[in-house]
Amino acid sequence: MSEERPYITCRELLDFLDLYLDGELPADRRSEFDRHLGVCEPCRSYIAEYRRAVSLGKAAFAASDEPAEAPAELVAAILRARRG
Repeated sequence: MSEERPYITCRELLDFLDLYLDGELPADRRSEFDRHLGVCEPCRSYIAEYRRAVSLGKAAFAASDEPAEAPAELVAAILRARRG
């Protein structure tokens, strides 16, 4: 009869979350994470929201094909400075 290791804690999961999400954890640690996530709904929810926040953050700073519009006052000030 093999003795099963205790589950990692939620805190341990959060300490290594970046490595887990980037696929950089060794297989044995990753299986511990997956095992914890199999029984911990709060951690599953946290990771889902974390991924969503990262995705929204990346989207907010993604390059746009649309040129940014400069305020009219700024354009006028630049034109005045070029003439003067």
